[in-house]
Amino acid sequence: MIAFGPVDTFSVHTPHRAHRREKGMSSSTSMSVVAVVLLVLAAAQPALADPACYWRLFNFGDSLSDTGNYHFVFPDDTREPAMRLPYGETFFNRSTGRFSNGRLIVDFIAEALELPFVRPYWSGGSAEDFARGANFAVGGATALSPEFFEENDAPLPNPDTVCLDKELDWFRDLLELLCPNDLADCTNMMDNSLFLVGEIGGNDYNLPIFTEVSFEKIRTFTPSVIAKISSAVTKLIELGAKTLLVPGNLPIGCVPAYLMRFESDKAEYYEPDTGCIRWMNEFSQYHNKLLVDELEKLRKLHPGVVIIYADYYGAAMKVFRSPEQFGIKYPLVACCGGEGFYGVSETGGCGYREYKIRDDPEKYGSWDGFHPSEAVYKAIANGLLRGPYTQPPIATTTNSCPRLTEVLSSFENKVLSDL
Repeated sequence: MIAFGPVDTFSVHTPHRAHRREKGMSSSTSMSVVAVVLLVLAAAQPALADPACYWRLFNFGDSLSDTGNYHFVFPDDTREPAMRLPYGETFFNRSTGRFSNGRLIVDFIAEALELPFVRPYWSGGSAEDFARGANFAVGGATALSPEFFEENDAPLPNPDTVCLDKELDWFRDLLELLCPNDLADCTNMMDNSLFLVGEIGGNDYNLPIFTEVSFEKIRTFTPSVIAKISSAVTKLIELGAKTLLVPGNLPIGCVPAYLMRFESDKAEYYEPDTGCIRWMNEFSQYHNKLLVDELEKLRKLHPGVVIIYADYYGAAMKVFRSPEQFGIKYPLVACCGGEGFYGVSETGGCGYREYKIRDDPEKYGSWDGFHPSEAVYKAIANGLLRGPYTQPPIATTTNSCPRLTEVLSSFENKVLSDL
């Protein structure tokens, strides 16, 4: 069982509108006192309502944002190394079920918005457990259903793989827990929650690629992946979501496992300024272009909803192009893994078989050859929160966050001081 720290409770303080007129107090004096009280309450309201920009944060996705669900969804999978050290050693000093050495993008976003780390959905059981939100992401999750891959002769290693529709089902179950009498009672909560829909879709490509499905066929999956993400966003809006952050894919051509798997002697095969595989990054850009176009359509259909595109690709590429700016010395090497040039090998991996852990994980772009290090997650989060890697800019579109600029400025100073 993974141990989790206490989750903050949440309460809304509503100033009483009624007032008592003390005996012997004149009407004018009474009105003056009431006016002063109302002014004081109005000035204090942001602090009374909640110190955070949002009441709750809800997250959907895969291993890039799973904060511990995998352990509960697949309790018999004792082979998964992310469930034990050295995963989590850099920040938590223990394994938390995160597929990295420390915090993830969702953790940095929660911290910036003055929310606690988002509790994994399967680690709680009461409404109080989810007072500040819930995380439905599961390692290995796909946007598309397992049936889609079976129909396209691209079977998944695990027939019980979680898909985005399943995560949405869990969210609906949670709404019934939070609002047992009437889902309409959740309206205020939905208005004041931030929804992170992704990153999702990476595994729809990763797993088929490693099972040697042709790349031409995999490329035909993309419109279906985008349609599924769009459907999820639409369903959340129908349930009342007002602010959604939808990330694109990372540059998969910079992933050490792929760099080893598709290594080439041809110089033109790689991007000259990063050393990443050119054609794989072009594929990530193709996915992201379709997603951006789809989100624009959704904005026109739902003008009262804020839909923000999170450019994970652009924020990550800044790291790969100028790693020294972020204190990273080996952007394309895994800190924990094998002896190969990229820190990965076919004989073992981080946490299983023969592997090694290099010193100073903050100097590496990847943790285990598949997932970014905490240092890269931190850089991406800062790029999203401070810009320019959200479209439209998150600081100018969230009308429910009047203190967002101040909060993000403080967060940026903290992040930069840590680099």
